[in-house]
Amino acid sequence: MEIIGTLLIGALAGWLGSTIYKGRGLGLLGNIIVGIVGSFVGYWLLGELGINLGSGWIGVILTGAIGAIIILFLFNLIFRSR
Repeated sequence: MEIIGTLLIGALAGWLGSTIYKGRGLGLLGNIIVGIVGSFVGYWLLGELGINLGSGWIGVILTGAIGAIIILFLFNLIFRSR
């Protein structure tokens, strides 16, 4: 059951990140992957900055979305020049 929750939160975070950051779309599977990886990046970055958005669902999704935005920015920065 936890894996389903992780995929749903990743999908929501990736979708929110791709909605906020208008760039090259990655589709549903790409959004899930970006959202899950973005959660790790968001938790690491916000932890380094001393920022905590909370431990509830909203905080988890917002943290993942922030990380997803960073990943999408880097993805578009790297692949735009090619």
